[in-house]
Amino acid sequence: MTASLRPAVKAAGSRGGVFDPAYALVSLALVALITVIAFEGMAVSTAMPAAARELDAVRSYGLAFSVMLTTQLLGIVLAGVWCDRSGPLPSLYLGQVLFAVGCGVCGSSTGFGTFLAGRGVAGLGAGLIIVAGYVVIGRAYPESLRPKVFSVISAAWVLPSLLGPPISAWVTTTFSWRWVFWLVVVPVVVAMVAVVARRGQIHAADEGVEASGRDHRAHARAAWAGLLIAASAGALQWGTHDLEVEWSAQSLVAVVGVAGIAAAAPLLLPRGTWLMRRGLPSVMVARFLLTCSFFGTITYIPLMLVNERGLSLGAAGTILAVGSLGWSAGSWVQGRDRWAGRRHRLVSVGGALLTTGLLTVVAVTHFGWNPYLVAVALVACGTGMGLGTASLSVLSLLLTAPADHGSTSSSLQLADVLGSVLGIAAAGAVFAAMHTRAGQDVPVYVAMWLGLSAVSALVVVAGRRIST
Repeated sequence: MTASLRPAVKAAGSRGGVFDPAYALVSLALVALITVIAFEGMAVSTAMPAAARELDAVRSYGLAFSVMLTTQLLGIVLAGVWCDRSGPLPSLYLGQVLFAVGCGVCGSSTGFGTFLAGRGVAGLGAGLIIVAGYVVIGRAYPESLRPKVFSVISAAWVLPSLLGPPISAWVTTTFSWRWVFWLVVVPVVVAMVAVVARRGQIHAADEGVEASGRDHRAHARAAWAGLLIAASAGALQWGTHDLEVEWSAQSLVAVVGVAGIAAAAPLLLPRGTWLMRRGLPSVMVARFLLTCSFFGTITYIPLMLVNERGLSLGAAGTILAVGSLGWSAGSWVQGRDRWAGRRHRLVSVGGALLTTGLLTVVAVTHFGWNPYLVAVALVACGTGMGLGTASLSVLSLLLTAPADHGSTSSSLQLADVLGSVLGIAAAGAVFAAMHTRAGQDVPVYVAMWLGLSAVSALVVVAGRRIST
């Protein structure tokens, strides 16, 4: 094992499985929370058209997504500070409460303003949950089990990706879109009970962890930087929505958003991240590049399949769902013990697979090949994401002392969400600026996705720089 990949502390603990009695309740709670967050994301995408019509907010449709993403960024940063100072339990408790309350408010709202407030509260809770969950993994499980835990968690995204849209559609048409939000509250309560039942085990893991080396002022600066980056991300998303190639108040807001992100991101990520320095900085930039290229691409795949190739929404959704199977497979592969000490190589392989898949999407679009070949391309993309993202999660904990798992997990999730924000915003800006009309936008998609393919190719380089 190379020097840069040695664990910060020697892991101890059982060699049992993720669902052995000692870990079963914690594992089930983590899986339940991730499943609920994933289901909420997939189900809401299906229910939102009905919600927007009833709340008279079709023109503001995109805000329902950008508001949640923005507050999630804030939650991610605050959770990193909180977990380093007080352990993961307080952040995990509050995150679950906020997520459940936010979903309940959305389901009960009679106006779009109240609905957006609920989405914002739920996003803040989701940010707190995800980072705290990573810290729990770093402290409650021995090093040998962490790859398997991340493999299980990645798999927890697959079922919601496959079942979330059809269940949401059935609930919406049979009852109401409001029930989609209300149903999310029940499993959150169940997960809360499981966490409380195992709080002693999680707290005991914290007792052997030294205090974080960051002082109060460093934590305060991180919190303020988190507020700045969340506000900047919101400004960028609003400013690039329905963008036209001319100066306006909206385009000025987008520029301010980019400037704010550029100023705040270096304060929240390891030094040297944007220079792709070896070790942890390259872990962060690889995560950013993966989500930027992947989510920037798949956001517009359904639109291309429907408008340019004449597929139904159901067929387009099925093609997207197939890609989640590849993600699960990639995550399962990285969870094997054989990759110990060589996990950074999986990051490069994942980047190569993602690039190959994205270029295949470009070819299918440009040459007019059978649109169902996009499903094959997305399996390659998903496999690359499964290999890369799960491996990066393991590496981020391996390269960090347990006392700083909170800030490292926060940085990793920040890079993850920031990549999604910038990838989707960049794709949206290009599409809005070059769009002509449905059926005539093939050159727009090709240009947009070629650029994102170049971004994903950089992951191969980043993976090689993780290890010295």
